[in-house]
Amino acid sequence: MPTDPRRLRGDAPLLDAWLRFQEEAPTPFTIPGHKQRRDLVGDVVAGDVPLYAGLDTMKLTRGVLDEAQDRAARLWGADLCRFSVGGSTHGNQALALAVGRPGDRVVVARTLHRSMLLGLVLAGLHPVWVRPEVDPEHGLPLGVTAAALEGALASAPDARAVLVGDPSYVGTVGDVGALATVAHRHGVPLVVDAAWGAHLGFHPALPPHALAAGADALVTSAHKALPAWSQGALVLARSRRISRARLDAGVEATATTSPSGAILASIDAARALLQRDGRALLDEVVTAVAAARRRLRQVAGLVVLDGPSVDPTRLVLVLPGTGADGNAVESDLLAGGMPVEMADRDTVVAMVSLADTRRTVEALTLALVESVERQRGPARPVVASGVWSVDPVTVVPPREAFFATRESVPVERAVGRVSAELVAPYPPGIPVLAPGEEVTLEAVDALRAARAAGSRIAYAADPTVRTLDVVAD
Repeated sequence: MPTDPRRLRGDAPLLDAWLRFQEEAPTPFTIPGHKQRRDLVGDVVAGDVPLYAGLDTMKLTRGVLDEAQDRAARLWGADLCRFSVGGSTHGNQALALAVGRPGDRVVVARTLHRSMLLGLVLAGLHPVWVRPEVDPEHGLPLGVTAAALEGALASAPDARAVLVGDPSYVGTVGDVGALATVAHRHGVPLVVDAAWGAHLGFHPALPPHALAAGADALVTSAHKALPAWSQGALVLARSRRISRARLDAGVEATATTSPSGAILASIDAARALLQRDGRALLDEVVTAVAAARRRLRQVAGLVVLDGPSVDPTRLVLVLPGTGADGNAVESDLLAGGMPVEMADRDTVVAMVSLADTRRTVEALTLALVESVERQRGPARPVVASGVWSVDPVTVVPPREAFFATRESVPVERAVGRVSAELVAPYPPGIPVLAPGEEVTLEAVDALRAARAAGSRIAYAADPTVRTLDVVAD
């Protein structure tokens, strides 16, 4: 269903302002320094319009950003919305600053993205970890259960908030409504990192979005499941349990003062498209992914995530039963011009969005079937990645460890010491070690296994994991 973006401009004030800037072609004496000239560094700067003295006046007298944010808030049923050009990372860290004060405890799902864990450092919050269950069939995480959250809050009655991620990186979804009930019974807000779920709630086959399920705040990436520019995200909240003033302060404290108008306009355009045509666009995608899953399940030994606890738009394959190596499958797909979101030895994750069509999903499905058969080998057992299963041992608060004097030691000598850094296989960017945690043999083994399986070890001072940065004695 192709659409002319100008058809959306009446419903999208920031998009309208971006289009008007192109049409009027002013001669600006403001930043950015390329002054809209493409003959200097080329089309790489095409469309780069600032918010200030671009989409709006330098004094923001037109109010187009506020109007666009208000429209998004109404669509998601929130009291307030803030657009971000810093991705869901920005939104997560702003909410960390909003929900507590230094020294406060918060319940945190361990499978949250590193951005929220570093948000704990920024805000000085102390985590009480809660882990989602891992399905033994495919070795991937499900949602945090209400019972697990109840136990965590019972162990930390002074906790000020609950922070979870849903849907997960691999598309599994939990019972956010049940988590909200538990959190609210304990008098604390539920904050959901839904970076991968901006489309949820906008088609009858999809789970409701987190706010509709009862959460108090939702962070989501407009550039993942929706067709916005990279880095476009939204922070949506209800103000009963989250202070509007504190959230605004957190957003401003962690935001750039030179926001990209192009990114902002694309968030607005994606919201307008979702509101107007989302159901029809998602209908084709949901149907195409269902057909792809049926075809892929016919491949001997291949496990395809499916069912009510999985986002109907995601394609996630678990390969051990086929003997194929996901890194080799990824290489085949790259050679065919089809990069996927994630691949390691045991898993392939293909991100499908409402920009996809039946044709693109069918082409991917055929390429996957052919590659798995080409790379087939002896079956191996499913082993849950340490990314999902390592139990953290917190020794000192994250902020204290982050700012402590550190030293780099061989990884064997790091065991038993306190990590001064955050270390995570990427993707998905979920930490195996975070500042303030004991370096356990389990964590070291998990990092080595992830590297051996083809994952990049990110954020570490030494990505080979031969050494680790620990708090100096």
